[in-house]
Amino acid sequence: MADIESFREETRAWLETNCPPSMRTPMAGEDDAVWGGRNYQFKNPEAKLWLERMGAKGWTAPMWPKDYGGGGLNNDENRVLQSEMRRIQARPPLFSFGIWMLGPVLLEYANEEQKKEYLPKIVRGEIRWCQGYSEPGAGSDLAGLQTKCEDKGDHWLINGQKVWTSYANYADWCFCLVRTDTSVKHEGISFVLIDMTTPGVETRPIKLISGSSPFCETFFTDVKISKGNMVGRLNGGWEIAKRLLMYERTNISGFGSNTRVDVIDLARDHVGLEGGKLVDADLRARISAHKMAERAYALTTARAQEEAKAGANVSHMASMFKVAGATLNQERCELMVEAAGNRGLGWSGEGFAPEELAVTRSWLRSKGNSIEGGTTEVNLNVVAKRVLGLRDTQ
Repeated sequence: MADIESFREETRAWLETNCPPSMRTPMAGEDDAVWGGRNYQFKNPEAKLWLERMGAKGWTAPMWPKDYGGGGLNNDENRVLQSEMRRIQARPPLFSFGIWMLGPVLLEYANEEQKKEYLPKIVRGEIRWCQGYSEPGAGSDLAGLQTKCEDKGDHWLINGQKVWTSYANYADWCFCLVRTDTSVKHEGISFVLIDMTTPGVETRPIKLISGSSPFCETFFTDVKISKGNMVGRLNGGWEIAKRLLMYERTNISGFGSNTRVDVIDLARDHVGLEGGKLVDADLRARISAHKMAERAYALTTARAQEEAKAGANVSHMASMFKVAGATLNQERCELMVEAAGNRGLGWSGEGFAPEELAVTRSWLRSKGNSIEGGTTEVNLNVVAKRVLGLRDTQ
């Protein structure tokens, strides 16, 4: 206990000294997020400074091993770090699919050379990644993918198409599922890494109802990649894919939220207090229930991730996390729009603050949570059959 309190004091002092003032303010929207990458343009010099300082400490990925650029913290130390960042309202220094999804599977499946090459760059925000999973004919039935990867002796040759590739038009690299054996389904898939500047790679943004274009169509035409860009064994990509989906789906509850404003703070500001409580008792009760569900979800996913680190087999519990996470995020966005009242109805214009407009757009964006990462309907079928052991009655 003395050690952890000493760590808290050191962490608090370091954050007070190194977190710039503008990085202690709520994010007004998606434009405030820092994604990093080769040619990333920082709109705020202090955001660049904050990323550099946190990256140097390894605290963008605080629990990754120090050998690969991470912070090397244990669970207790990481909880202290997150607590102290919340205390000063510090913004996340980096938003990264590399940290949320790719990094954990590289730690488990990549060879030493690949870990040394990619993980430190992910920690420092030097590579921005996108995910090449879904295809026009293989969305929720991901194992039906047809993007072909052929062995050409000294390299792999890739041809095919991906869709709903988040931020592919900004990404430096793509972690991608490809078919290396057409005679089998799940056992014919491999996991590869593709430099997005490689000749033959093309991206086309898709505009959403929220007005943004975070998704893309991605085309691969005779794309050559090094043999060293395959992670894990040949035709062993489906196991990696399932593990990565677990990390993706446990993060779905945070996807689509373009604002870091908390629903309690929003309700307090717009609904008002009486005797220290929200005036609207019904809204207060529903926010309380939502917060308890969020906490239970966080504890459950944390336990699953610890089990994964301990070597537990990849399970179908990821489908349960996906459904629960999507439902929680949609519920949170609904509550925020309701709490904001007529201030949650804005689309554009000077009559609304940026954070108010972000609430509306986050609510619209959250509708996609039921589709991305596998539709709710398909995941409920997986939970019914593979987790609960139910069978069709027909």
